[in-house]
Amino acid sequence: MTTQSQFSGGFSEAPIQAAHAFRAAMTAMARPGEIRSLTGGLPPKPLSVAAGTLLLTLCDPETNVYLAGSADTPAVRQWLTFHTGAPATGAADADFAVGTWQDLGQLTAYRTGTAEYPDRSATLIVECAELVNAGATLSGPGIRDVARLSLPDIPALQANSSLFPLGCDFFFTCGSKVAALPRSTTIRSEG
Repeated sequence: MTTQSQFSGGFSEAPIQAAHAFRAAMTAMARPGEIRSLTGGLPPKPLSVAAGTLLLTLCDPETNVYLAGSADTPAVRQWLTFHTGAPATGAADADFAVGTWQDLGQLTAYRTGTAEYPDRSATLIVECAELVNAGATLSGPGIRDVARLSLPDIPALQANSSLFPLGCDFFFTCGSKVAALPRSTTIRSEG
């Protein structure tokens, strides 16, 4: 059975909105810790506007998506399939995974790339209750001196960055806000 909601919530002006969203997403990844606005998509609950916009922008029929925990609903699956054609998959085969930190589970469940192909790793879209420039201290490529970002599990993210050039990349979303954390970023605990 189809519903009107699976057909709505995509980009109303796809070429323009997708271009703006892609630029915002890539700028966030190039400037770790910087919080940006990301709008355009209106996904079904529980996905945030920013997470839905990322999925609309970065996914296509060749992109495996893992919907973790509460993000895995019939409405979200239908919406994702209709607007992107991206197949739902398990964590081990995901190009992208979306959900809360708790729902996403252990980072060892996701691909981290190989020595020959470090780019063949998963990108996790982590839905957060809040996203602020406080907490962990970030340094590395794309950061002038240091940046600060509220992170859900600093030790797990530090372990991921220690795998560089392997490891997962992250987008953190909250409402219409997004920040990114590439695997190349050095993370220090607040304090």
